[in-house]
Amino acid sequence: MSNEAKKPSDLRQRRPELGALSGLLAGFAALALAELTAAAVRPQAGPVVAVGGAAIDRTPAAVKDWAIRSFGTDDKLVLQIGIFAVLTGLAIALGLLAVHHRRTGSGGVLIFGALGALTATGRPDSTGLVDALPSLIGALGGAVLLHTLTGRLVTRTGAGSVSDEPAVRPAPNEPAVDVAWDRRGFVLAATAAAAASLGVGMLGRKLKASSGRAAIDSRQDLVLPPPASPAPAVPRGAQFRVDGLSPFFTPNERFYRVDTALVVPRLDTATWRLRIHGKGVTREKTLTFDDLLRRELIERDITLTCVSNEVGGPYVGNARWIGVRLADLLAECGVEPPSRGGPADQLVARSVDGMTLGSPVEDVMDGRDALLAVGMNGEPLPFDHGFPVRMVVPGLYGYVSACKWIDDIELTTFDNYDPYWVERNWAREAPIKTQSRIDTPKPFARPESGTVMVAGVAWAQHRGIEKVEVRIDDGPWQQATLAAEDSRDTWRQWSLPWQATKGGHTLTVRATDGTGQIQTADRAKTVPDGASGRHTVVVTVE
Repeated sequence: MSNEAKKPSDLRQRRPELGALSGLLAGFAALALAELTAAAVRPQAGPVVAVGGAAIDRTPAAVKDWAIRSFGTDDKLVLQIGIFAVLTGLAIALGLLAVHHRRTGSGGVLIFGALGALTATGRPDSTGLVDALPSLIGALGGAVLLHTLTGRLVTRTGAGSVSDEPAVRPAPNEPAVDVAWDRRGFVLAATAAAAASLGVGMLGRKLKASSGRAAIDSRQDLVLPPPASPAPAVPRGAQFRVDGLSPFFTPNERFYRVDTALVVPRLDTATWRLRIHGKGVTREKTLTFDDLLRRELIERDITLTCVSNEVGGPYVGNARWIGVRLADLLAECGVEPPSRGGPADQLVARSVDGMTLGSPVEDVMDGRDALLAVGMNGEPLPFDHGFPVRMVVPGLYGYVSACKWIDDIELTTFDNYDPYWVERNWAREAPIKTQSRIDTPKPFARPESGTVMVAGVAWAQHRGIEKVEVRIDDGPWQQATLAAEDSRDTWRQWSLPWQATKGGHTLTVRATDGTGQIQTADRAKTVPDGASGRHTVVVTVE
């Protein structure tokens, strides 16, 4: 018997390992082929992105909120890791099945490919049946590979005949016959498949990177015109010099990002278009990026807040935005707010990734600086924050106003249409609640006794902050010093020197907005219209 000949018992012992390996290699090949095809079709059509997007869409709001709270901006990475873990388990299971039933195991790969194709074509941003190609081509390649690899595990009798069964099971009391399985063929096929899949995967990544080159170049080459209405200079005293205090302007790379896009859209300014249409629109418009830049640009300082921000949370940031007044564009299209007889009370903004956000038309057109923004902190919008164009509306939580990668605006009514988050039980209208946060000292800090600077930020966009107070333990409220106000649409810094004594202490902050309303102590979760309550920090003074 040759060195390659193995007895049935030996092959049966190794079948689970070889089957699992076959399944993993087939799964790897399927994903690599799918991603290569997606690079040619569009990145969002890849099975991992499509399935991940569908998972996000079907996740209850409370679970989404938990994910953002637990993982922050890494929530999408965690989701993708989870998807790969599930796919790994399925690949192993199909490999084990194929060892015993080759056609069934290979057919299972095709079934999952079909499910991925249906998911991709059913996404809100789907471009049609072509989005099914990545999942289908990947599944076909994976199924063929799985069938081929497990075919190397069939038994061969001494006479040279081949059994369809992967192993010989001798009858009781019957001596085992010598059989051979194609070990060399399996090793060669598995090695070749792994190398080819790696090469295909690397090629797919390279093509994806190159496919966004035009968008990257368009951003790098973009020089924003100077605004016709520049932002007023930030007043002296708007920025306190306190260690640990958030800067007045949040740098772009530190500005929070909360959205559902697993792949950040890369849009070229040369091909970007914005359509304005719908109820009450008497003059429909389709604008190019150059059309926007030729209009009067204004520059404003505006603080944005995510509705998923818990009391004292990090999902708030302040930036200097440059863009076009949205109300002016709407007026040119014939739109009137409801207070002046307009038939539409909801503005639905759509993103290229299929996201829909609904803003009250009355708020957008009431004189506040609602923008179609093209710049952020002195540069074109970063891709993560909506390049080339996004909405910015002061005073409203982002999920009803801050549409990134916007390409469509439809005027309608709240009764006729529920946008993405409203379908998931968030409130239709969401004015930002008055909030304040202690930035320093940090929770569980151990400052030394003596003078300790307590400082932070407070915000109530479009109402402004009138007063901030701090309480130590159960003592009286002490009025903090407010930094100079830039505008009622930005946050304000505050500080209070505290004569700290040794021991454990609880620090609490509250703000009063420009209408005289004191920040409530009543605790509420983020769903359905934003968290409320007062931020507290526990420290131990040494």
